[in-house]
Amino acid sequence: MVLYIIVTHFLMQHRNNYSEIEHFLADESFRLWVCFKDDKQHWEEWTLENSSRAKLVEEARLWLLAMKVPNDDLAADDIQHALEATWGKIERAEEDKKEKPVFRLLRKRWFNGVAAVLIISLLSGWLYNQTNSDNDSALTYSELINENEEGLVEQTNNSDKPQIITLSDGSSVLLQPNSKLSYPKIFVGNERKVYLSGEGFFEISKDPKKPFFVFANEIVTKVVGTSFKIKAYANQPNVEVVVRTGKVKVRSNELISNPKDELIVLLPNQALRFVRKNLSFNKITDITQDESLINSTSNIEQLGFEFTDIPVAQIFKTIEQAYLVKIDFPQSKLKDCYLTTSLTDQPLPEKLKIICKSLGNNTSYEMNGNQISIISDGCN
Repeated sequence: MVLYIIVTHFLMQHRNNYSEIEHFLADESFRLWVCFKDDKQHWEEWTLENSSRAKLVEEARLWLLAMKVPNDDLAADDIQHALEATWGKIERAEEDKKEKPVFRLLRKRWFNGVAAVLIISLLSGWLYNQTNSDNDSALTYSELINENEEGLVEQTNNSDKPQIITLSDGSSVLLQPNSKLSYPKIFVGNERKVYLSGEGFFEISKDPKKPFFVFANEIVTKVVGTSFKIKAYANQPNVEVVVRTGKVKVRSNELISNPKDELIVLLPNQALRFVRKNLSFNKITDITQDESLINSTSNIEQLGFEFTDIPVAQIFKTIEQAYLVKIDFPQSKLKDCYLTTSLTDQPLPEKLKIICKSLGNNTSYEMNGNQISIISDGCN
């Protein structure tokens, strides 16, 4: 124990002479501390002893993290600051050194060489990290779109609220922020295919002769007519499918390297978590027992659409809360209108059609994005 203390003290004293970034990068114990949180040599304690020393350590840490391509994000501003600060330190060191010209020249070349290697490593690591974190899954999405020859329309939600998308077959998709969906203007042939990157809640119109496929980066979900959520953001470790009604089948996308040849069947209140790290499927038979799924449940997954003698105004309010849309309707003309109906399995357009038909032949609706207008002279 005494020997360990003596050795540790010696090492801490030795590093007091560190004055350049490369001194830290060459120290194995420093690399272990930064990359693997192994602090046997008490780097954290030593760093906090001196504020100017802490600044230099932080710059070295940023360089090492960038070169090691960490899993967590490294801000571009931090990288730029570290580059500028370190390059300035190198230049000042050159100006301050009072050495003979030949030694100054050799030293300058050595500094420039080290700086060049560090900069190349840093930028390469940072670009690698950015490319892989943003494009690993996005690349699959792009490849799938490029392979499709139907002439797709891409809808991107850059807002901070969900957007409702109505497809040509009457199906609807509640597209969450930072998500995008590609789909044909009109479904042709004997299949219906759409492509998702991000998160969307799907309500598919029933058509047994034309199954519906959702390609969400690494996985493919097949349905006939049902409601379910898919969460497939490019920068998250997992892809999730959660079923609300009906039955879905999920398998790996064939474009993924070494795909597992699995087909998972999901029923209501079941889910599937695809783990990107090892390309594995984890089936969840009871979503109420999964804390992550419970915390991410949206209004549309929680609200019921079974109505028994309910004021139509309340039905519209439920739809507004579920889909985060705005419904304008003639309140005075519909204030005494009550409905008994089941709207559980229908996409949003079908829900609206059923309501309008129940109110009478003189009732219709218009839909423009998240704005819905009901035109009616009252109920029968």
